[in-house]
This record gives sequence, structure tokens and C-alpha cells, in this order.
Amino acid sequence: MGSIDVATVRHPLDPDPVPSSKAVAVLALGIVAAVTGFFLGGLIPAALALLLARDARREMSAAKGFLTGGRRIRIGVALAWVGIVLAATAVVVAAIVGLLHMAGSSGGTNYAPNVN
Repeated sequence: MGSIDVATVRHPLDPDPVPSSKAVAVLALGIVAAVTGFFLGGLIPAALALLLARDARREMSAAKGFLTGGRRIRIGVALAWVGIVLAATAVVVAAIVGLLHMAGSSGGTNYAPNVN
């Protein structure tokens, strides 16, 4: 006769595990941040994704396993950081291009050699 593992048997009143809607939102915002990051538009969705991820993790912890979506949160947070890094890279590239453009152009008004 087979034995039943007590750890795998759920209580009949336990709720079914459901996916966290905040985890889905973190993933969606992370994707938007990564796609638009180089155009500096990714900073806002990235910041929202990071803030929402904190709340989603807290809710998942309080739900004691009845909310799922930890992987979505991890991927969304990673994509949000990718968006932030892309935005920072765009700022650095724009600054370098601006400096090189200024260095190559004339510095101001060219006066005749006899003008002090």
C-alpha cells in the first residue's frame, strides 16, 4: 500500500496559486525600458519597474507561495537595469559627440590679425 506525502497534499481551503499581476507589469515595464533605453525614454519605465518590483516581492512573500511570478520579476528587473545602462550610455555618447563637434568647429569670431 502506497503512502501519501503530507507535504504535497494541500488543505481543501487553501487558495490556488495565481500569477502576480504586479510581476507581469514589472516584466512589461522592463521590456519597454530595454527597448527605449538608448533614446532616454527608458528611464521612466525602468524606475517604475524597479519600484513595482519591490512591492511585488513583498506581496509574494506575504502570500506564502500562493502568488507566482518570481522569474518574471527577476527578468523585468534585469531588463530595467539594461534600460538604465543604455540611457547612461546614450548620455555619454552624446556628450562625447558634442565635445568632438565643439573641438572641430571654430571657437568663435575670427578677427583680423591686427585687432587686439
